[in-house]
Amino acid sequence: MNEQYLEFDPSIAQQYGSGPVSAYASLDFLGVPLVEPTSLYQLLLRFTFNALICWILVQFFYYKKSQRRDYYVTFMLFSTTMFLLIYLMENVKLQMGFTLGLFAVFGMMRYRTETVPIREMTYLFVITGVSIINGLAMTVSYAELLCTNFLFILFAWILENQKVLKHTSTKLVLYEKIDLIVPEKRQELIADLEKRTGLKIKKLEIGHIDFLRDAAFIKIYYVLGNGETNTVDNVTKSSQFVE
Repeated sequence: MNEQYLEFDPSIAQQYGSGPVSAYASLDFLGVPLVEPTSLYQLLLRFTFNALICWILVQFFYYKKSQRRDYYVTFMLFSTTMFLLIYLMENVKLQMGFTLGLFAVFGMMRYRTETVPIREMTYLFVITGVSIINGLAMTVSYAELLCTNFLFILFAWILENQKVLKHTSTKLVLYEKIDLIVPEKRQELIADLEKRTGLKIKKLEIGHIDFLRDAAFIKIYYVLGNGETNTVDNVTKSSQFVE
């Protein structure tokens, strides 16, 4: 046989889905490869990229205001779990509906028994969405993937920027001077509340009035200073306080 027919032709190998045999191809255990360098590099690269994006969202947008270490840990571990789960499921060709069903089960197992604040739930959803996108986006270009993740960071920066959106905080006050709650003494009431709370009140609302105890509930609206947050605005009992 002529020797030229024994030479390897890359174009033919590519056409029929074959190629040069990797040095690692023979390393397997019970029919499962011990290592596939290309897949391993792809996993580590995408995992590092996803972890970096989620860390930026949590560290610079969520944690900067909330200072909640428990949710910080939750978000990062949730991101890691969802990414690896989605990525490996995509490799074994499991259906997306089953994947999202697992996420729903995880959510019901833990979060249905505890009231999670809306901001924390929003970031949990964002972190989960980012991890799913990065885990499933195997056929899109790196430029599209970078652009998608950059849009998440950009919108988080815009919406968390107090120069763009002003946040009005509220506080519920049990007030004993009910003689000042009448409309004609509104300015005097505001001045007294500002003196006693140290807050610049924008407006207030009179709630439940108890004439037997000479007390009334007043909801005050005020603006915090730059960088300040208040996570216990509406807590009125010690049992509602969450560390």
